[in-house]
Amino acid sequence: MHELSLAEGVWEIIDEAAAAQSFRRVHAIILEIGELAAVETESLQFCLEFVLRGTIADGATIQMETVAGSGHCPGCGRTVAIRERYAPCPECGSFGIAPCAGTGMRVRALEVA
Repeated sequence: MHELSLAEGVWEIIDEAAAAQSFRRVHAIILEIGELAAVETESLQFCLEFVLRGTIADGATIQMETVAGSGHCPGCGRTVAIRERYAPCPECGSFGIAPCAGTGMRVRALEVA
């Protein structure tokens, strides 16, 4: 379950930002999660609630926004929308699409006080 380590990484980002910007409370956390990032959002939500318990982000609203996946097809040379890795190109049917978007996760914004 790598969602626990992702949640711990989110907490590290919040903690570092709080130290640098001197805020004392996090009201909302907005995450961008790629379709191809292999993140189970329900597990991540659970892990975040656990990791953030007793911190300045305890009880914060957690919003998860999905980033569409896309990749470059070596067969037809197009950048195409893909929803899973290793799928064939929807344009030409070739395999070997190199993902170029929707592969990661990031903290897009924090609402703080």
